[in-house]
Amino acid sequence: MKRGFLQRLFLTTTAICSLCVAGDRARAQQTGETLEPYQMIRSLQYVQDTVVMGDHSAGEMQRFMLSSLDKRLRNINPKVFEDPRNVDAALIYAMSGGNPATLEFLVARDVGGNFDTRVGDVLRKYLAGRGLMVAKTLTAMVPEYQNQRIGPYLALVAGNVMVAKDSNEALRFYSAARLAAPGTIIEEAALRRSVAIAVEKGMPEQGIRFARQYARRFIHSPYASQFADLFVDLVVKHYGVISQEDVDGALEVMSDDRAQAIYLRIARQATIDGKTDLAREASLRAKQRGGDAQTPGSSVAKLYGGVANLSAGEIGKAAEVIEAVSDDQLSAQDRAIRAAAQRVAEEVMRPPSNVSLEQVSPDTVANQISAEKTSALPAHDATGTPAAAAAASASATPLDSEVKSFIDKGRSSLSAVDDLLKKDK
Repeated sequence: MKRGFLQRLFLTTTAICSLCVAGDRARAQQTGETLEPYQMIRSLQYVQDTVVMGDHSAGEMQRFMLSSLDKRLRNINPKVFEDPRNVDAALIYAMSGGNPATLEFLVARDVGGNFDTRVGDVLRKYLAGRGLMVAKTLTAMVPEYQNQRIGPYLALVAGNVMVAKDSNEALRFYSAARLAAPGTIIEEAALRRSVAIAVEKGMPEQGIRFARQYARRFIHSPYASQFADLFVDLVVKHYGVISQEDVDGALEVMSDDRAQAIYLRIARQATIDGKTDLAREASLRAKQRGGDAQTPGSSVAKLYGGVANLSAGEIGKAAEVIEAVSDDQLSAQDRAIRAAAQRVAEEVMRPPSNVSLEQVSPDTVANQISAEKTSALPAHDATGTPAAAAAASASATPLDSEVKSFIDKGRSSLSAVDDLLKKDK
């Protein structure tokens, strides 16, 4: 029903905007259909809010509305801005992804003083990438406009500017924006950017709270992939402070396929970072959300579950699980990690050579020590080391050399594994 309404709205707005932009006054007078900027901005807001709630088919309409508004604002009679609603519409257009040059154009033509010069100057600098220059003015302006149409937009802009200066202040502005415009594209952007601050500044408790809210309200947004990246970073970096219950609580409202995809990403990153407990739990949850169906997701879950169990003392069983996963169901990154895990398992399970066994046998060590003329040594050497210890140290030189060679070989193998993992980060 919503999609049908959007289609009718799209067709109606297209027809009306075509009249306005074409400038065919005679036809417009005959039909009596004209749109003020504030009327057009309402349609844009509705479309944008529909997009972040999950109707991606409205994305094309959003682009059309922005283009139509741009043309309309540039060709409209300046007297329409005597209505404050049209002034707000122009400012909201600029803060909603519109053309910054159009705001410059309108402010330059404003001989009647309809635009607040402070707001115009702040937005022009912000849209030009110089928001920090007007940070003080902007933050003082937010309370003044909090109950007006542009209030939530100014709060969002203030949050964006303050991120680089004061993360706590930025979060305060994002909260103000969310409270003033719930269920809108403003709340979606404010929540997503709040999660980003929590990740960057190490605020796990706040981050998981923001993530839970976002997952419940905007998981179908076209920007949800950015949220997923942030959520994975948040969980992997702060696992321990963030519990498995926190993770499950954030993802419980998602569909199984979406939740499984995020659990697998957590398992992959945790494996790379060496957090085996998290990798094991995330793999288990991915299997559970995938159900009994044999899907690529279930195969990946088995892979990371096996990799996580390598350090749990079940090397043989884990190696069998890893080996059983088909390469056809793995991405290039997963295949690289699988190869690295197999190399680790091979090194751990490789039996020692006969030469090494002979070197560390009791008889060999005893013979080496007894061959030395310990009675001819002084009671202590020059450094105060007891003679028996010095003799043992001297006789162990061949053994240490072989051990060092074995360790160097092991380090070489582990270095190769590390290189494989680094390529996939």
